[in-house]
Parts: sequence; structure tokens; C-alpha cells
Amino acid sequence: MSRRVWVGDEEKLGRLVLDLLGEPAYGLDTEFHRERTYYPRLALVQLAWPGGVALVDPLAVDLAPLAKVLNGPGLAVAHAAEQDLEVLDRACGTVPSRLFDTQLAAGFIGMSSPSLATLIERLLGRTLAKADRLTDWTRRPLTPAQRDYAASDVAHLLDLHRALVKELDALGRRAWAEDECALLLRRGRRSTDPEEAWWRLREARSLRGRSRHVAQAVAAWRERRAAALDRPPRLVLPDLVVVSIAHRPPATADDLFQMRGMEGRRLKPPVVKELLEAVEEGLGMDDRDLRPPVTEEVDRRLGPTVALASAWVGQLAGELKIDAALLATRADLQAFLRHDPTCRLGRGWRAELLGKALERLVAGEAAVALAPGGGLVLEERSYRRLGPL
Repeated sequence: MSRRVWVGDEEKLGRLVLDLLGEPAYGLDTEFHRERTYYPRLALVQLAWPGGVALVDPLAVDLAPLAKVLNGPGLAVAHAAEQDLEVLDRACGTVPSRLFDTQLAAGFIGMSSPSLATLIERLLGRTLAKADRLTDWTRRPLTPAQRDYAASDVAHLLDLHRALVKELDALGRRAWAEDECALLLRRGRRSTDPEEAWWRLREARSLRGRSRHVAQAVAAWRERRAAALDRPPRLVLPDLVVVSIAHRPPATADDLFQMRGMEGRRLKPPVVKELLEAVEEGLGMDDRDLRPPVTEEVDRRLGPTVALASAWVGQLAGELKIDAALLATRADLQAFLRHDPTCRLGRGWRAELLGKALERLVAGEAAVALAPGGGLVLEERSYRRLGPL
């Protein structure tokens, strides 16, 4: 393994920033916990460059100076980076200006969401040590084994980037992967809108009438309180209680404590007052203020079209050796048929690969048929109907 440094003071962090600012690419990873907090609690930042590997201790040093590196021209190479982006945005106030996600890129060479160890073994022929999933990264000092594992998470990323780019270039798909990484970067800075927090309730789409308004108001109150206390929303108020309140809005504290899921729970009077005010807000909410979950349904008459398109996309993904979920999910196809302006299939490489063909399928100008020897093919429609009328 390359030279490894532990960065636990401002002076070492300053030298690391200077080293990284001159690099065209650097490996990046984070270790964090979020089981008992609203915001992820960052415990370690790992960085790799040709000069070595650095383990930065955010419990001992302010990470703000790292923003210079993230905002710089260097390419951040990371694996399954979505949550890392959220963590970095909170800790440094920014995310990398450029990103190459190795897990995402691997989907374009036919690998479906591979782990870092799997990807390194397949493309580099190296083996990573297995991690202890129960490691507490906030404890100090970290053991030598913990430091070794943390360093190994980034030590191979630059080599992995080169290997993936070589394969992507051979398939003519580097631009596709880069576009998808840029899209991930844009998504990485989104925060939860409290008014949309009720969408995460498992029963959200089954709620009807005024229950939806109450669910929105109570879940929004819970989300804001959870953020203020830095606690998971479920510890502020369980989902079961939010749904129970939505179905049978309580008017008094006694009503509230009789709700299903409130057994044994204690809330201070000011908190009860806030919660009941949220219930009132929901009951009085104007329909125009309701934020319903984004529907995934399409006209029932288009149901067979979704089924046919899904089957064809699966076949195409296999032929092209692209992760089928990366190519188009069922939700993508439904959004396309709803003419959703945010649909992934309506822009970029997906539009070129799938968009026009799907438009012809929907218009009845193309048909999905069995190919000789098995498999499916999208072909010109003959308009010659077989079988009973």
C-alpha cells in the first residue's frame, strides 16, 4: 500500500490540501454513522493520490479547507458516492466539481451495482480485506486493522478509474458514464422538503381525503423537529403514529395518547401542543397546498405497453451488456408514457438509445416479437393480424 498519513491537525490538513490541489484526479471515500441522528455523523474521510493515502479525522479537525480541493478542477473518484456527497456537502459546504462513480460506471460494462471488492477483483485482480460492518468509526484511537481497511477503500480507486475508462472507451460509452455521474452530482445536493416527508410513509398512496392533508402537516412537523434535534424522524414519532393521526386526527392530548403506537410514549406538554397545532393545520389545509406523491401510474390501456417495453428493455440491456436498471426502470417507462418532462428517457444517451424506438412502439408503428432462436426484437409492424378477430 502507498504511504499513509493520519491527518488530525490543521497543519497536516493544510499540507494535504496543497498536495491534492495539483492532482488531476484523487480517490475519495467517507465513513459515517446515521443510525441515531438525523444528519449523518462523519467519522473519517479517506483520500488517495499518487503520493499516498490520507485518513482525515473530522473529529479533530475542521474540514472546511477541503472545500478548495472539492471545488478545484481535480476529478473525484469514488464508489457508490451518493451518500458520500450528502456527507461532504454538510461537512465542507460543497461537493466535488467533477465526479467519477466507479459503481455507476461499472453498470455500463454490464455489472449490476457491484461492490468495491468485486469490482477490484474483476478488473484489477486484487483482493480487499473484508470489513467489519459493525465497526464504530467514531471511536478513537482507530485500530491498525481499521486504518488498513479504511485506507484500502481508496487505495485502488485511481487504478480502477483507469481500468473502467479503458473498457468504457472500447465500448464507446465513456460519455454515457460521465453524463450519469454529472446527474448524480446534481442530485447529491438535494435536501428533504418537509412538505414531502409524508411521501416516505408506506401507506402514503393509500390515504384518502383529509387524511392526506393531516399526514402532510404532521410529517412535516416531525421532519423539522427531527432536524432541529438531530434525531431520526422515527425516534421523534413513529410512522405508525403519523398514519394513525392521519386516519383519526386527535383534538386533545388525551386523544393523542390513545392513538395506536403511542403506548408508553412520553411527550412534554409543549411538544404535544406543537403536534396538535400541526394536526389543526392539516385539517384546515387548502387543497392547493397539498403535495401529493408523484404518481407512477399510467392509463390502464397502456399497461400492456409497459409490459412489452419492459421485456424489450431487458433484452436490449443483455445484448448491450448494460445494467438493465441503469438503462431504464419500470418507473422510467411509466414516466415516459405519462410524458413526464423530467423523465430520464427523454434526454441524453437514453433518448438516443431508447426514446425514438419507444415512441414508435407507443404509436403502434413498431412491435415486440420473438426472434428466431429465442429472445425479443423490436421491429416494423406488419399490420397483418393473426388469430380470431
